[in-house]
Amino acid sequence: MLVEAPILGLRALFFDVFGTLVDWRSSVAREAERILKPLGYNLDWAAFADAWRAEYQPGMEEVRAGRIPFSKLDVLHRRNLERFAPRFGLSLSSDVLHELTLAWHRLDAWPEVPAALARLKTKYLIAPVSNGNISLMVDLARRNGLPWDAILGAEVAGDYKPKPRVYTAACEAFDLAPAQCMMVAAHSSDLAAAAACGLRAGHIARPDEHGPGTGERAPKVAVDVAGRDLADLADKLGC
Repeated sequence: MLVEAPILGLRALFFDVFGTLVDWRSSVAREAERILKPLGYNLDWAAFADAWRAEYQPGMEEVRAGRIPFSKLDVLHRRNLERFAPRFGLSLSSDVLHELTLAWHRLDAWPEVPAALARLKTKYLIAPVSNGNISLMVDLARRNGLPWDAILGAEVAGDYKPKPRVYTAACEAFDLAPAQCMMVAAHSSDLAAAAACGLRAGHIARPDEHGPGTGERAPKVAVDVAGRDLADLADKLGC
């Protein structure tokens, strides 16, 4: 195995989570079927997951634009669920809506992620910089064995990516300059926003994030490093 030299001065890696580290689509579809099928519903479970995810950015934009106060992602996920569920013919109790919302706490990591994060932690500080709230990130970490040094992101910054404060607050939490930190994501828009704040950028290919052949196979913006998956990225960062 060819091990590349680490990037000079790089001390911390910040990770997008949904799509980059965890397979939200398959996991939400699985959880929706587990919860709703016993109630007599028989849906296109992947379409249900896609419809929920389609509400993600519009829900956060309400906060980013200042139309509503900052709310945890769990709150936005529940609000989004209530908004689109009637399109699937769902009429659900508050308890079922709550259990469905917690599906996002039970997402499975892509197979190589836990071991690759453990490798990266031997040389770098590692933390999620996600739009997910802290309790959600803790549950995903415990479920999947993600060995974070800290949990950072939207709830710490009081805003949602790609607002600059989310990236700069993460750097400040580790007492590091932006150039000492790298944002790692499977989404070029996330990396472009981080780079505009002075962070390094690392891209992970997740070509099947939204279903077969639907995700980014390569970065659409300039990056410092790109990997076929997180293990490949760890190789290229010298871990």
